[in-house]
Amino acid sequence: MSETAIAMQPTFLPVGTGESERQIAMLQRAAGRGARNVSFVWLSGYRSDMSGTKAVELDALAARLGIGCIRFDYSGHGQSGGKFTDGTISRWLEEALEVIEHARPKKIVLVGSSMGGWIALRTVQELRKRKKAPAIAGLVLIAPAPDFTIDLIEPNLSEVERRSLEERGYFEEPSEYSSEPNIFTRALIEDGRANRVLTGIVETGCPVHILQGMEDADVPFAHSLKLVEHLPADDVVLTLVRDGDHRLSRPQDIERMLSVAETLALHNTP
Repeated sequence: MSETAIAMQPTFLPVGTGESERQIAMLQRAAGRGARNVSFVWLSGYRSDMSGTKAVELDALAARLGIGCIRFDYSGHGQSGGKFTDGTISRWLEEALEVIEHARPKKIVLVGSSMGGWIALRTVQELRKRKKAPAIAGLVLIAPAPDFTIDLIEPNLSEVERRSLEERGYFEEPSEYSSEPNIFTRALIEDGRANRVLTGIVETGCPVHILQGMEDADVPFAHSLKLVEHLPADDVVLTLVRDGDHRLSRPQDIERMLSVAETLALHNTP
């Protein structure tokens, strides 16, 4: 990690109004000029934040290249305010769009990990509706989990979990990455249905590179194959990592991510 990255302190952006207002922690590295006037936008996974290995390494790459990098924590994550259990795809999508609008980048490469891949796709859909929006130079999707509440959670719910959702409004399951259990709320699952992307053609208008581990126990690689089927109009590359897990955080995985991100940022300028 560079000394510059260590010295950066987050700023806080208010998102929402009234009781739904929450303070979103964000870090922004300024973009360069000319052909290097492009910024990475990091979109974390479920229960992950902008201080994770992949996010920090992406920022360090931006520093080396002289380009921008925008990172933030969803509400209920990391340094941001708000309750985790209030979180939904719509809520976290709103925060991503507000951060991008506040940062005002000219061109962006969205880099989304796991759930962040879903939010990246929804972010592109929403930005393409706006007249004043940054140009999208590319997407890097790492073990992307679009529609995971519908395709990966709901079909596999046990009777106990279904009853917990009905009676308590949430259910818990052990986490492989934390001593604290994962919590999935009824609001998250219901809201997921309103944010589905794997129902037709997903038009991104930019190159897409998917990195997927074949030993991923959380998001099976068949899910990425399904995503590719919904991206027929775009320049799509799927890299399957035979021994890769869900996190793809080994040195060789990080190097692969950085190489793809650099290529999209500097060689696919719209």
